[in-house]
Amino acid sequence: MNEIGGQPNRIEKNTKIKGDIVSEADFRIDGKLNGNLKTTGKVVIGKDGLIKGKVECVNADIDGSFNGELIVSDLLSLKSSAVIEGTVTVTKLAVEPGATFNASCTMKGKGGSATSTSTSSTTSSSDASSSSSSSSGGFKSSFGGSSSSEQAKAS
Repeated sequence: MNEIGGQPNRIEKNTKIKGDIVSEADFRIDGKLNGNLKTTGKVVIGKDGLIKGKVECVNADIDGSFNGELIVSDLLSLKSSAVIEGTVTVTKLAVEPGATFNASCTMKGKGGSATSTSTSSTTSSSDASSSSSSSSGGFKSSFGGSSSSEQAKAS
């Protein structure tokens, strides 16, 4: 992890925190946070990590669980074991097959315009980009007029 505003912070496994955190450094959560986290760095939720609350950050890698409001100003990367519930606002989204993404998602374009997508999906195909462009089970995807293959190449 990059040290944007100083040393990266860590909440270890078997640690539970209740409250709000504000930091300029990166954060890794392997324990449980019940509250809000705001950072100008990157947030990583480890496989055993859980956050319930609001998270605002530049980038996020999620391997564990998140429930609440997630605002990522650049890239949100969901690993295969990730479980996301709530609302998500993001500029770029990468989802590995197997991730559970049950969220109302708003994607901001390069010009700051937002495209809203209601999502309830578990990706399980070997090609995440094809699963994000399918329309089954109420999953609708809109990329501001460009096809999903053009969007994937632009990312």
